[in-house]
Amino acid sequence: MKTNPLTELGTLGQSIWLDYIRRDLIASGGLRRLLEKDGLRGMTSNPSIFEKAIADSHDYDEDIRGMALQGKGAEAIYEGLSQRDVQSAANEFRPVYDATDGKDGYVSLEVNPHLAHDTKGTIEEARRLWVALDRPNVFIKVPATAKGLPAIQQLISEGININVTLLFGLPRYRQVVEAYIAGIEARVTQGKVVKSVASVASFFISRIDTLVDSLLEKLIARGGKGADLASKAQGQVAIASAKMAYQIYKESFASDRFGKLAAQGARVQRLLWASTSTKNPNYRDVKYVEALIGPDTVNTAPLETLDAYRDHGVPEARLEQGVEEARRVLERLPELGINIDTVTRQLEDEGVDKFNKPFDKLMETVAQRSRGHFQIRND
Repeated sequence: MKTNPLTELGTLGQSIWLDYIRRDLIASGGLRRLLEKDGLRGMTSNPSIFEKAIADSHDYDEDIRGMALQGKGAEAIYEGLSQRDVQSAANEFRPVYDATDGKDGYVSLEVNPHLAHDTKGTIEEARRLWVALDRPNVFIKVPATAKGLPAIQQLISEGININVTLLFGLPRYRQVVEAYIAGIEARVTQGKVVKSVASVASFFISRIDTLVDSLLEKLIARGGKGADLASKAQGQVAIASAKMAYQIYKESFASDRFGKLAAQGARVQRLLWASTSTKNPNYRDVKYVEALIGPDTVNTAPLETLDAYRDHGVPEARLEQGVEEARRVLERLPELGINIDTVTRQLEDEGVDKFNKPFDKLMETVAQRSRGHFQIRND
């Protein structure tokens, strides 16, 4: 009998999470089957996922009608819908949370993406969502923008679990680690318990290759001495960035500074590989799962990628293979006229916009259905 590649990830130290949430998946028992058969250990969501879940089904209509009749607006209705789903999923994952002593079993909910550049607004909304969800095994997602960093530090110091999202670059990742450690230090100074505080840093993968490959293709088409180097770098930059991020992770959490916090019960902030579905049809559909398997990491994947890996994934701890080669890939980008820090800043800006647009579309969908329910009632 063939071994399930998804369950083998756990033996290699990696937790597999699902980047998807929808009410019928939970209500039908589908989520529970994924936990039992595939060793699923957590779940992530974002505005785009909720937009598709609500717009493409009628599972939420009754709740929308009830809240609309109470006079609630679109944003309040969305919060009610998303919080209910996250709470239900968190209930399903609670046995995992308990069995792993709080390492896994988390479900994530994002703050309003329009707050990405608003520190005060992010802190206030994260606090409110944390209280409303009322589950120990939830993460509040906060983007790794310049304004998000102080919010992350403050929220961690308050004991709120944070999933740091929209993380693309290595300099920004160092800042995220600093924000987490400083937040834990503040909590220790206050004499508060730190063992219960959890965080992951969600490093977005495939979008890096999507943008860099488009630049490399232009160089290849142009020909000349840079064409060969550009060809060798195609499809390599995202994985190289992730491998170097893991080296930063190991260095940061093996430091004497963090060691003092670990002695107080502090947890490491694990790296989570996000955006791991393959965008380029010429690449293997499990490319960004297979290359990044390593200890104390998380990979969150959509259902399609999960299905593909279950079918033909080849589990092996590859995250620390070819580290020097990965370093060279990044070091040679300037020879091609590519500044990776400029690329990742662009991806961060685009990422915020990519969450704002589906969030706004979602508000329109909810508002339209709310008005429709009122129309039915008046008729």
